[in-house]
Amino acid sequence: MRTLSQLGWTYHRLTGFDLETTSTDPETARIVTGSVVQSGGGRTTAALTWVSDLGGAEIPAEATQIHGFTTEAARTAGRPAAAVVEEITAALAAAVEEGRPLVIMNASYDLTVVDREARRYGVTPLGDRVSPVVLDPYVLDKRVRQYRRGGRTLADLCRHYVVPLEGAHSSEADAVAVCALVRKMGRRYRVLDRLTVDHLHQEQVGWAREQREDLRDYFARTPGKEEWAKDVRLEWPLLPFHEPVSER
Repeated sequence: MRTLSQLGWTYHRLTGFDLETTSTDPETARIVTGSVVQSGGGRTTAALTWVSDLGGAEIPAEATQIHGFTTEAARTAGRPAAAVVEEITAALAAAVEEGRPLVIMNASYDLTVVDREARRYGVTPLGDRVSPVVLDPYVLDKRVRQYRRGGRTLADLCRHYVVPLEGAHSSEADAVAVCALVRKMGRRYRVLDRLTVDHLHQEQVGWAREQREDLRDYFARTPGKEEWAKDVRLEWPLLPFHEPVSER
């Protein structure tokens, strides 16, 4: 019988991460709630969850409809935004330093939000502390089932892979589910299971770029969507930060 150390990455401890935010634009979105979850490896699940007071920002009605937090509720229940960003970043860095991959649905969104929030509040960004290894079920599913019918939201993927998702759009529930999801995907597809997480991370950089190039090309040749093509970013798992150009 093999020991845990001899088994593949799906049997080891994973760190799930999820945010609920104010916007779909990672450059301007503010964190409303965030969760960092430690899952698997033969131990019980442990979770840390934060609520931010938004740092003076507002939650639009359309965002409230998704995650349920109003501006008033966040300001009442939340802690200072700068402290929340520091603690989330520190928790992610600690997981990376302990050798755990970060499991994040649509990673380039969540990691970019955290990066921009850190810069907004003078917090040292995650990428300046550590070099995370990331597993993204969105990228992985598009690789192993490119032409599968159906959507690819977290809820869609959980239904497809028969993974429980209780309380969708709660950052903690989503972070727990995303770990279970990639674990199940890894055990189902040999192309994922046979790689180390470090190798899988590097493969995803290329896979994500190919997937986004295909999306960009689709927009460019589709009447009425041509303008969308220019907004498709190719980088993964973090959109590079560019200093704003100052007006003279």
